[in-house]
Amino acid sequence: MAKYRGAVIGLGWMGMLYDLAQRMGVWHVDDIDRPTPELDIHRKFYYHDRHSPRKSMPSSYAEALSDRPEIELIAAAERDRKRLAAFGERYGIQALYTDAKEMLRQEKPDIVAISTNTKGRADLTCYAVECGAKGIVTEKPMAYTLEEADRMVKTCADAGVPLCCGAISTSHPSFGTAKDLITSGAIGEVLSIEAESDKNLSQHQNWSYFVDSSPAWVIGLGDLPKRDSGSNEFRGQGMMVTDTDLVVHFRKGAPAVRITGTEGELFHPEHYSDWTLFQDVDTPAGRHRIEVPWPGAKMQIGGGSINGLADVMDCLAGKLDEPKNSGRRVAVALEVEIAIKLSSARGGHRIDLPLADRSLALEYDWHR
Repeated sequence: MAKYRGAVIGLGWMGMLYDLAQRMGVWHVDDIDRPTPELDIHRKFYYHDRHSPRKSMPSSYAEALSDRPEIELIAAAERDRKRLAAFGERYGIQALYTDAKEMLRQEKPDIVAISTNTKGRADLTCYAVECGAKGIVTEKPMAYTLEEADRMVKTCADAGVPLCCGAISTSHPSFGTAKDLITSGAIGEVLSIEAESDKNLSQHQNWSYFVDSSPAWVIGLGDLPKRDSGSNEFRGQGMMVTDTDLVVHFRKGAPAVRITGTEGELFHPEHYSDWTLFQDVDTPAGRHRIEVPWPGAKMQIGGGSINGLADVMDCLAGKLDEPKNSGRRVAVALEVEIAIKLSSARGGHRIDLPLADRSLALEYDWHR
């Protein structure tokens, strides 16, 4: 029997349409004009329990919530009535709202997926907590301003509500394996972390999961002008140093994340690709750094929404302190990206953290 009542706010691409498009055999749908019986599928297993490579992984938050046996999907909020009707038909749900706050007040869901556009996401997150939510997942990017991110993190932390911000590869169990390897000393003392700078520092922030100390200062160079799409996300290169002197390099052409230690290295070449573990091993020819078998789940394409929700559920079960892609970690990454942009705009001058001006923000592409 379900222990939690779940709801979705926003039935756009990540809220619902992503999976409907896949079942229609098309890449993208903007609204619902096709008959829905063809969208039905029969699931013979729960996706959240499978971490071996597989195809046709659900991607939407609606599917992620409906997939969990301990969650009863009970409601949705969306301004587009066509999408609401399709959701109701697909999941057999009558509690359909065009006003998200009214849904939160009336239904008081335990688990809330907030997949609206970025505007208003902070307010909805905080209001969901006020209405009794026990766990929250949101779409990326987390927020526009540092103040919004601060408010989301503090509100959820004060109420003990796990917050996961973005369906990205960081939530996959293989990242937990990588962190355990570091903690156990499998690669010795961590010397540095390297991450790509041209694939969104604070939207796909794989690096932040491996940084346990606080950022102290950054430098950045080579940022690009604001794009025609509306985005001013950082597209240069930079470096961050923490208060424990850990150095994180952000450079173009770098892997998604590389963690180098005194006795080995962890290498994740690109998003949703497998990890590789290198360790220093004594051989007849001397001590050499060689690849050794990966001791855990292999990465697969997709599944970020399912894995992020799994982290939230593990937090509620007392198995995790916070999601791997927690709001706290994403907020740190957002501040680092904004600070590196400031440094680049000032000719590479050092910028100390935390930033005093919490109104500072990033602007994102049209689809955000």
